[in-house]
Amino acid sequence: MTRVCLIGKTDVNLQYELLSRETAREALATYDLRRPFENSIAVRTVSVGAAVSLLNDLNWYLIRFVDEALVQEPSVSDEEWLSRSLARRLRNGEVEPRETGEFCKIYGLERVGPESDAETNPDSDSDADTNANANADQDAESNPANESDRSPAAVTGRRLVEPLYVRRTDGDLPEYDLRDVEETLVVRLTENEYAP
Repeated sequence: MTRVCLIGKTDVNLQYELLSRETAREALATYDLRRPFENSIAVRTVSVGAAVSLLNDLNWYLIRFVDEALVQEPSVSDEEWLSRSLARRLRNGEVEPRETGEFCKIYGLERVGPESDAETNPDSDSDADTNANANADQDAESNPANESDRSPAAVTGRRLVEPLYVRRTDGDLPEYDLRDVEETLVVRLTENEYAP
């Protein structure tokens, strides 16, 4: 399954902004909403084409409320994400999966709020992290107004911080050294998005 993850801007509550608006709520209604990171919403779609289509449907909201729109396509990588632009190029056949890994940015992942299941059980990774929040997400979906009162940090364990732009050389990425973090998240970029 292809995953889509939206990271909200720092000055908005992303889940509230999306689920309190009818068009966005309807676009997301058929998906099981997850929240793998602070102030984020993630869903699983059937393909990279469906992921890009969903992002297009939400474009008005992405411009206003979203800092990052990421796509994770298993045919490319089970661990690294694609930027929206790179996912669109992949969907359009303008780039092959093996050609997507040269330009990247690496986010540090910082722990926030109460300890999550993932922290006490590192093997559970992001799925368990998000499953722990599934009930909270469902509550927000059924009554988005309640979400405005809930701190995202209270129900998530990680947030993305300070990206490092890097270029993959001989299959290897440089080590993230902007902050002292235990985990990182890699986002593959188009060459135009790459800003060393």
